[in-house]
Amino acid sequence: MSIARLDSRALIRVTGPDARPFLHNLLTQDVETLEPGALRFGALLSPPGRLLFDLFIWGEENGVVLDVAAERRDALVQRLSIYRLRSNVEVMPIPDAVFVAWGGDLSEGFIPDPRLPALGGRRWGDQCETDATEADWQAHRLSLGVPDPTADTLLDKTYPIEADFDLLNGIDFHKGCFIGQETTSRMKRRGTIKNRMMAIAFDGPAPERGAEVLNGELRAGEVMTGADGRAIALMRLDRLEGDLSVDGRAVTVEKPIWIPEFQG
Repeated sequence: MSIARLDSRALIRVTGPDARPFLHNLLTQDVETLEPGALRFGALLSPPGRLLFDLFIWGEENGVVLDVAAERRDALVQRLSIYRLRSNVEVMPIPDAVFVAWGGDLSEGFIPDPRLPALGGRRWGDQCETDATEADWQAHRLSLGVPDPTADTLLDKTYPIEADFDLLNGIDFHKGCFIGQETTSRMKRRGTIKNRMMAIAFDGPAPERGAEVLNGELRAGEVMTGADGRAIALMRLDRLEGDLSVDGRAVTVEKPIWIPEFQG
């Protein structure tokens, strides 16, 4: 098993009598039924239903801890403070680190990643012995075709379903209201999903962010982030078949089995 510290992630603790209902009414995930020690994946959306913040939600006795993108932590604290109004909650950053483990049985303290079992597990705390780097972890995530919800999205432009939140247990469609619910539920209900993030494979270094994936002469997608030989791209589902290329290089779409259309 490999263990790495994710310096790209940071933590926020939300406590107080109203902590759970406060977050439950904001986030795409059910917070009120979250048991202490349990972990769920979700997001805070804009009112039109686009991604603002991805987050993991850790249950605690008196509230929750949010595992968020480090570069976006202060912005999320500010956003939650605006929404707080008269709710009896306290929102504060905490200095502990986030760790991930993958490639074997999880060590004590790690909770299975709620998105996909093959991703391994997560934990947070002040110390944990590591034997791998964050780059190793990102390579593992990329090999599974799982997007990084912060790096691979365009702030306030990407819909969560385009980033596969509905397939990676990031949206509870039965919990009731949350910010952006109307648009999100309508996309799922009507089946109007035209684009999804998935991995593409190619020879050589990753293309620059924003590079077009072409199907012949037609635009088929847009590269987000990646590494040598593989990247995440936002792909049109009706243009996955054919002669795909990016920057003149042949491209293959890696269709993960966790996307229902590609199972079996």
